[in-house]
Parts: sequence; structure tokens; C-alpha cells
Amino acid sequence: MSEPLVVIGNGMAAARFVERLGCEALGRYAVMVVGAEPGLAYNRVLLSAVLAGEVAREEIELKPKGWWQRQGVTLVCGRRAVAIDRDARTVTLEGGIRVPYAKLVLATGSHPIRLPKAGMDLPGVVTFRDQADVSAMLEAASPASRAVVIGGGLLGIEAAYGLALAGTRVTLVHLMDRLMERQLDPEAAAMLKAALEARGITVLLEADTAAVEGDGCVEQLRLTDGRILPADIVVSAVGIRPNTDLARACGLAIGRGIIVDDQLTTSDPAIHALGECAEHRATCYGLVEPAYEQAGILARHLAGRPAAYPGTVLATNLKVSGVPVFSAGDFLGGPGTETIAWRDPGLGTYRRLVIRDDTLAGAVLFGETGDALWYLDMIRRGTRIDRMRDDLVFGRALAEAA
Repeated sequence: MSEPLVVIGNGMAAARFVERLGCEALGRYAVMVVGAEPGLAYNRVLLSAVLAGEVAREEIELKPKGWWQRQGVTLVCGRRAVAIDRDARTVTLEGGIRVPYAKLVLATGSHPIRLPKAGMDLPGVVTFRDQADVSAMLEAASPASRAVVIGGGLLGIEAAYGLALAGTRVTLVHLMDRLMERQLDPEAAAMLKAALEARGITVLLEADTAAVEGDGCVEQLRLTDGRILPADIVVSAVGIRPNTDLARACGLAIGRGIIVDDQLTTSDPAIHALGECAEHRATCYGLVEPAYEQAGILARHLAGRPAAYPGTVLATNLKVSGVPVFSAGDFLGGPGTETIAWRDPGLGTYRRLVIRDDTLAGAVLFGETGDALWYLDMIRRGTRIDRMRDDLVFGRALAEAA
């Protein structure tokens, strides 16, 4: 008889886990997936493309309804899990329904962070996290409207770009001295800023929000230096924090996220966690690739096969507002490292490689990223580059030929 396995969360990590579990342990578990959002799991990475009008909403669904049915999965959409009883091994859903489990997987994702500033609860202030947020932004977007986006990380930039494509006058406000400071070095960040400004977006760096102001709804954003930015909508895109609410309430070990071991097992051996809500070796990953790797490891573990998650060397490889960017490893360098940089102002491309002990320790690519996965593989494998050092920055074809 199949064991009941409940997955709380119906996002990208959950969908990949169910897919891998079907390959690794077909028929062993009776799977139920519980999600608070009303629809099927979708590619959250493509929300910015929906906002920009580049893809339709239905195109970002990860799997059609028929796929879930063929997997034998019971889908519960639009209903939140509200409690876990570890002694009885049950999950309580909204409305009071109690669902038994032999194994429980927490894929609860993250909460968007709202700045603790005055006026952040006014109508017209939105986050950029789910389909409902995109709907609110599209409703407000028009050539006659003005938007202020708080946050110069990936989500903030994508929100600004999508609103600008709709004709909205956009100002991007960032506290730090450069955009995407966790993924880009200063030169690449400066090139990105110029690319955004070329698209009509005003970028304000080292700008701290004091308050959102308005009479009953958003009218303006005030900075700590006194500047006033008129706004019909304010988008808060200042980061995420792991959603540990259910795990904390039922007494699981919590750090910044839900603490798991190399088998993605929590402090309760019957409960596992993966994706943005999980903390592995003191690290919470807010990216898709680690979540997908964790999904495969957990599926193998639950199939009774040896599996251990060693962690992930972080990499960013995507298009930011239409501009290809990539970074991985220790791309800033430091003592004991050597930096090689190459730039082509005419083409708007830039490469920075950081070398340590004849291996590639980190890389940043801007404007052209065709060799990104080759560089990433070398970083992860610790490949010696002494014989191709002089040609490495020019890319795979030239370096391997040399």
C-alpha cells in the first residue's frame, strides 16, 4: 500500500520534486500537493516576462493539469495549510480538514520583505512575488502613470523594466552604491545602470526611502535626503525571507530558514524541506537551480537510494531587462587572486575572471554570455587553467584551440 506523502507548497521546487519522485519511486507514495495560490504551479522566474508583455500567463505554467492527474497526484489549490501536528502526523488545511502523512515535504518558499517605513501599507504599494502582484502592477501601468520601484536587485530591475515597457514613467531607488551588488562587480553594474537609463528608467543609487505618503492611497515617495518622487504605484522589491511559519509553529529547528541536513531532513525525521524555505549548512538559497538540485536529491533519498546534497556554487545566468548577464563564484576576488578583464565598449560587452592557484575562482560576463556554462563548470570542478591562462578571457573556442 502506498504511503501518504504531503507536499506543502505548489511552486517550482514542489513541481520538480514531484516530477523526480515519479521517476525514482513510482507507486511508493500517494502524493498530495497543497498550495495557497489558486492556480497550477508556474515558473516564477518568468513573472517579469508576463509583466513586460513578452509571454502570456498561461505560457508560464510548469505542467498542465493532465500531467498531475497522470502522476496520480492529488492537487489542492487555493487552500492554505494552517497547522502541522507532528505527534498525529497530520496537516490541517483551511476549513479544518486534516490530512494524514507518513512523510511531509515543506516547499513553502519565501515571503517578500516590506520595508518597515511609514506608508508601506497604503493602497498602491505592492510587492513583486506572485501572479496577483503582476495583476496589480499591470492595472496601474500606463503612459500616464508614475511608478517608483524600491530595490536594485534582480526583482526590482525586472519590475522597473516591465513597467517601463508598458510606457510607465519609472524611477528605480536603490540603497547601495551599485545595482545587483551581490551578482555584479562595479564595472558590470555601471554598464547595467546605463542600459536601464537608455530604456528611460531613472536610477537613483545610495537613495534611502523615508516614507510612502498619500491621502488614502499612494501619491509620492519621500527619500531621507528630502527628495520627493511622485508615484501612482510603489513596488517594494527589497528581498525575501524564508517562509518558516508552519515549521516554527510545530517546533522544528529554525535558523534563518528551516534547518536541514544533507538528505534535506529537518529535525523531525518524517519531515523534509527544500527550496527557498530550507537552510542547508547555514545557507539559504533564493535561486531556482539549488532548489531543483535539492528536489532530485530528496526524491532519491525517499526512494531509498543513497543521496546527499553537498551545496551549490551560486551562479546567476539570465537576461536582466533584456541584457545577458552572468556571475559565479568569487567574482570580486581579493588577497591571493589575480583578475583578468576584457571589455568592448562598442559592443557593450565585458568579462572579468578571477584566478586563484591556477584555477578559475569566479567570473562576471555582461552583454554576451555564450561561454557562461563553460566557465561555471571550470569553477565547480576546480579545473587547472595554467595552459590556457592567456586566452581564457576570450572564451572557450579560442582558449581550447590554444
